[in-house]
Amino acid sequence: MEKKPCNDGLAEVSRSVRDLRPAHYLFKIESFSILLEEKIEKYESDDFQAGGYKWELCLYPNGNNKGNGKDHISLYLVIKDTDNLPHGWEVNVQFKLFVFDHIRDKYLTIQDAEGKIRRFHRMKTEWGFAQLLSLDTFNDTSNGYLLEDSCIFGAEVFVIEYAGKGECMSMIKVPKNNTFTWKVDNFSTITDIFLCSDEFKVGERKWKLELYPRGNAKPEGESLSLFLAVADYEALPLNWKVYAKFKLRIKDQINGSHIEKITQCWFCASTRDWGFFSFEKLCNINDRGSSFIMKDTLIVEVEIMVMSAVKNFP
Repeated sequence: MEKKPCNDGLAEVSRSVRDLRPAHYLFKIESFSILLEEKIEKYESDDFQAGGYKWELCLYPNGNNKGNGKDHISLYLVIKDTDNLPHGWEVNVQFKLFVFDHIRDKYLTIQDAEGKIRRFHRMKTEWGFAQLLSLDTFNDTSNGYLLEDSCIFGAEVFVIEYAGKGECMSMIKVPKNNTFTWKVDNFSTITDIFLCSDEFKVGERKWKLELYPRGNAKPEGESLSLFLAVADYEALPLNWKVYAKFKLRIKDQINGSHIEKITQCWFCASTRDWGFFSFEKLCNINDRGSSFIMKDTLIVEVEIMVMSAVKNFP
């Protein structure tokens, strides 16, 4: 692929060669030499449809002198029927223009470099290349662009449409109301494998704590398991996700020497809970000398420190 400065001095043009014919429009000119002899300033092609809009190609066979096209062929893409477009309209486009090489059966492809998007609007209804090809290059029969005084140009037009959806994701340090405390009573008599706290809300999300009093890891009965879970996941849209950095805690009810662990997770449909299979050994929690269990009550907390928030916008 070859890159050259564009005639407007602001952008680059890339030229490459391909086998595939243009997807949207071809137009053939016969007796091209007569166009030059008659000094025809420009020729406007028939309309064609692409991306929901009407277009035409505008060819300057002797070059667009107003656009620095002297001694070149100039070719432009023009949007049509603009009177029928809504007030304040604009159309954003990536486009390619083509010249057919009859000898090699290939298309020279000319486009703005690096996929530049051009904005068509009321004050700018055409974009293209004043120096598409020099007339010397075009008229040299060995290049194959002009065969038996005929030539073929083409166009592909890809409209960049905004689909009307978007989102804004922000990471929020939760400053207050970010801690939930759960008192688990009658801890020594619990026979359930799994306990679940009441739901609580931090930010825009509903959460809950999940506790396995005898652990959810092998060997069983050695460690307590503790997890934070998204409680309202069934009401969330498909492909939902939410980030949380949080601290899980078993409270020391006398000395304040709490057992704490920090973790983080992107919660989603396949990861609705996150935490620790072996949060703390049960022998340490149940130790008579400890104050983690008082009056047969274990106190568990979660403190959510950072979480993501997503807002959709039109």
